Amino acid sequence: MAKLSPKHIIRKGIISPIKEFIHDSRSVGITLICCTVVSIIISNSAWGENYLHFWEREIFQPSATLHLPHSVLHLINDGLMTVFFFLVGLEIKRELLVGELASFKKSMLPIFGAIGGMVVPAFLFLLWCGGTEYARGWGIPMATDIAFSLGILSLLGKRAPLSLRIFLTALAIIDDLGGILTIAIFYAGNIQWNYLLFAAGLLVLLTLLNVLKFRPYFVYFLLGIVLWYFIFNSGVHATIAGVLLAFTIPLHKIEKLEHALHDPVNFLIMPLFALANTAIVLPETFSSVFNSIVHHGIFTGLVLGKPLGIFLFSFVCVKLGIGILPTGIKWKQLLGAGMIAGVGFTISIFMSTLAFSDPAVQIVAKVAVMIASLISAVLGFTYLRFTKHHHTFK
Repeated sequence: MAKLSPKHIIRKGIISPIKEFIHDSRSVGITLICCTVVSIIISNSAWGENYLHFWEREIFQPSATLHLPHSVLHLINDGLMTVFFFLVGLEIKRELLVGELASFKKSMLPIFGAIGGMVVPAFLFLLWCGGTEYARGWGIPMATDIAFSLGILSLLGKRAPLSLRIFLTALAIIDDLGGILTIAIFYAGNIQWNYLLFAAGLLVLLTLLNVLKFRPYFVYFLLGIVLWYFIFNSGVHATIAGVLLAFTIPLHKIEKLEHALHDPVNFLIMPLFALANTAIVLPETFSSVFNSIVHHGIFTGLVLGKPLGIFLFSFVCVKLGIGILPTGIKWKQLLGAGMIAGVGFTISIFMSTLAFSDPAVQIVAKVAVMIASLISAVLGFTYLRFTKHHHTFK
């Protein structure tokens, strides 16, 4: 038997399994779930205080001339996650131009679905909390967390066709933009219109560069950084800059960029995002959560309102002839995607801090979001896992 060299042992025993895991379609979901569990355990352990302090650590001191994300958490959420949104925006643009969403009818389906997935959850929340001091939280169950929902869908492997992932991605992007607009209009403290105007002017310039087939492509990214800075300082959530920049990138460069960004985004940025945003100290008893109408509104909005709104609005869209089901998707699969869309998580948690000033109510809302997101993930995964795809609803 030939003796194996240390280099060969490392390549076969360590590097090859890692490569196989990375290229497994389920690996993103597994990684995110593991990061979430680890983060929650550490947050509620003896090391919890130091762990929470790490994410809140100041890395940039406030300046009168240069305003940047000031903590590790904000750097991840406002900075690194912009790269994730850029990657998602590239995928959406490609699908809109040459893929599954290229036709008008195919693109209208996720638009209608997203509208239903925002309107119905907000309505259900107001059924519980309308007319009370908690009514301001109606935006919390509107959100779909793109990173986690796609991670859960990836766990299904081939049982979730590519067209279903594209539908959920498009729906979540539209949903997320709706959430960002909700934050900007109803929850933003102070919109800086001058920065928004600067961002709009820069977006026009980027679009012109694309139309004129401007070739030094590094210029797009340099201007994209400036665009991010303007949007960040405008009071609107900075991650929208990633989507806007993606839509100005020339089509023929998109596939190469997607390939280059896939692994860094999925196995560096998203795990950091999961660790940072699940650093939450759970309450000692959950009775205060389960007895609160805030919990009831968020839970029913995400777990029931999301799949109900997405399915009904999509169904009406198709029956009216406005949209069509993407190739390979059945109605029951779309319902399952609606269940997974109930994973609100990050933006829902973020909205909880904006909607309520009382820390006790914030904790109730955050825990409710986490519980509802977990239930939605389990229900959607289980439903799609055991659904026979060769049947369809009539």
